[in-house]
Amino acid sequence: MWRAPGFSRFSRFVLVEYCLARTDLEPAQAAGDAVSVLALFDDARGCEKFAQRVLTFPAGVEIARIDEEHDEVLYVLRGAGRAVAGDSRAELAPDVSIYAGRGTAWAIEASEELELVSVLVRDPEPVDAGSFGTVDIQAETRGTATASRQFTLGAWAGTGCLSVTQFVGFVPPGRAPDHYHRYDEVIYILEGTGILHIDGEQAPVGPGSCIHLPRMLVHSLENSGDTELRLLGVFRPSGSPAEAYYPDGTRAVYEEES
Repeated sequence: MWRAPGFSRFSRFVLVEYCLARTDLEPAQAAGDAVSVLALFDDARGCEKFAQRVLTFPAGVEIARIDEEHDEVLYVLRGAGRAVAGDSRAELAPDVSIYAGRGTAWAIEASEELELVSVLVRDPEPVDAGSFGTVDIQAETRGTATASRQFTLGAWAGTGCLSVTQFVGFVPPGRAPDHYHRYDEVIYILEGTGILHIDGEQAPVGPGSCIHLPRMLVHSLENSGDTELRLLGVFRPSGSPAEAYYPDGTRAVYEEES
């Protein structure tokens, strides 16, 4: 398991319930399926609204995809290729988001091995047949949240994804005040080092760490490094990543509102 400097033991409470490292897990591959699946947070780990996974697509193969039960939002970690849905084709590279609504037939063509963070959305909101889209998150404008934190949006209601909001968050060094959200969220740490604080317990996080935050859970994610921490978040119901509340129930505000 990845360990942050200075941490010789982990709080089992936080580790088991809300935080895990992908390096502790083994990928699986179904018979006849070329895609490798690393299961992260899902109903087996107390996350009933999502199935968070890392998918690896081999190069040189076109792989068709369709899910009749779930919406799916994905984020490219590494690799290159294209996503194809009907007459639409989109180039895939790191920091590109994909959204496929329930029942949408689409495919991935990997020109080099592709690794993506996928989140399946259980019981999604109704959407039009064939709902599909991609977003180059790097090209999106940053928004502002509490404690000088910023975010850029991937799949969200404005791109046709009605069930969840997907975003990349940018956390400066330091710790935000304890707070909670009124949405359920899964997080994947992309870059940087930090500490997850919940109920007086702590767990270090780094690249590849995954976090599940049920709605109303009071927490704080501290950036314990000297550079910006970057994370991928998906939450439902869809809304703004800037919405947060302090433990006494007052709404957290950010600089533009103060």
